[in-house]
Amino acid sequence: MNNNHSTTRREFIVQAGAGTAAAVVAGTFVRRAVAAPAAASAYLTSQDTSTDPLFVSATRMAQMIREKQISAVDAVKACYARIDRVNPTINAVVAFCRERALAEAKLADEALAAGKVLGPLHGVPFTIKDSFDTEGVVSTGGTLGRKNFIPGKDATVVARVRKAGGILLGKTNTPEFTLGGGARGTYNLVYGQTYNPYKANYNPSGSSGGAGAIVAAGGSYFDIGSDYGGSIRGPAFANGIAGIKPTLGRSPRTGHIVGYGGAFDTFQETGPLARRVEDLYLLLGIIGGPDAADGAMAPVPLGDPAKVDLKKLRIAYYLTDGFNSVNDPTPQIQDLIKQSAGYFSALGAKVTEDRPPHMKELAAARKEFSSADGGDHMRRLLKKHGTTQASPGLNEGTGVELPSADFTRLCEEMDALKSEQLAWLEQYDLIICPAAKESAQPVPPEFKREPGADGGGYTSEYNTTGWPGGVVRVGTSPEGLPLGVQIVGQPWHDDVVIAALSYIEGKTGGWQKPPI
Repeated sequence: MNNNHSTTRREFIVQAGAGTAAAVVAGTFVRRAVAAPAAASAYLTSQDTSTDPLFVSATRMAQMIREKQISAVDAVKACYARIDRVNPTINAVVAFCRERALAEAKLADEALAAGKVLGPLHGVPFTIKDSFDTEGVVSTGGTLGRKNFIPGKDATVVARVRKAGGILLGKTNTPEFTLGGGARGTYNLVYGQTYNPYKANYNPSGSSGGAGAIVAAGGSYFDIGSDYGGSIRGPAFANGIAGIKPTLGRSPRTGHIVGYGGAFDTFQETGPLARRVEDLYLLLGIIGGPDAADGAMAPVPLGDPAKVDLKKLRIAYYLTDGFNSVNDPTPQIQDLIKQSAGYFSALGAKVTEDRPPHMKELAAARKEFSSADGGDHMRRLLKKHGTTQASPGLNEGTGVELPSADFTRLCEEMDALKSEQLAWLEQYDLIICPAAKESAQPVPPEFKREPGADGGGYTSEYNTTGWPGGVVRVGTSPEGLPLGVQIVGQPWHDDVVIAALSYIEGKTGGWQKPPI
């Protein structure tokens, strides 16, 4: 694609090819094309102004530990104390590994005393969405059949974070198979309902709702989520933090309860949630790259956001999806989108009100495509994990399957529509658009499916295309709840998305401490 801010198409291909060649060593495919950055603050301007160590960014905490301003043991203890304080109210962290975490923290401190740094996350405490396998720690995926399941191996992204020096505190709540919360957001029959830290009995969104809630509340420095239709960006929006769904192919799904492969493979991505945008860059550099298992991954280097010339960006923004007035964002959210677009216009960037073509048609095609097997994929998941009682919000389908000819037709329709949207994106580097139509809402008593959850909506559009998309907080609703905007970029230009998120964060302040 034509990008004024970075390399030419030919340069990009040459660089990517060089990365692939470098990844093959003695016949073994190495997981990374580039090394993880030592610290994101070397590449982005930090917006972290926190004075309490409990609420600093993961990047700053890593620096504080390396500089021996705080020990890893004390950081872990502080996080557990905070979790113990807030968790009875929000029910975000649902499984713990306290003894192991403290033992690992002690080893991290001993290593540092001996002059050894374990990695860019040396000693930094974190949590992980319960849909990822964690070695030695119960991993339910929110389904009753795995209530006592303890994996013998970490999911790829978990293993990479731990290898980089991160210390796992525990698991965060998710709806069953990340898909069964319905309008209640993050709920399952194993651990119950998770709530928003900014307002009692309000929704944290889903499916990474536990992750979003505990990171916002200061109980964890970051989490890794998964995103099938908005499950990173929705909780980032609802809980006022930063999150990114990377380009499809950047971050492996190996060890996730809904993994890679199959007809719906291309909708799912994994990515980080944190209080500050600088951490998204640090974490993507750690978790990204092929793992010799997830065949959709590509060894494409992660660009440096600091090299993005914001003044030269070509930006499209839109306020509504243009086809479903029920989903029109509130006037306040629309104003915040225009305000965010104005930040770049003031820099000299070219800003145009525009949106991808045929969003309605693509949403409809994905919805029909996703139900083409009559829900058999969901019933097979239940059977695979030995679950006989599904969560009330889980859509098990109708049992009515489309003929194979119709399924093939839908595949062709979706590919044609995605191709047309990709051609449209040639004229823009970024899109600024809604992440949700309104702030977090009260948790409803019923488990009805949310409108557009199968294909429409402001976030799932970009699961269907596979383009990178991130969310940052930009304002506050009259009820005191966070409001954010979504930034979407061209494929593989996650760095441009992060650069834009960071710039907006600098203008608005980003994350704010919840009252809990």
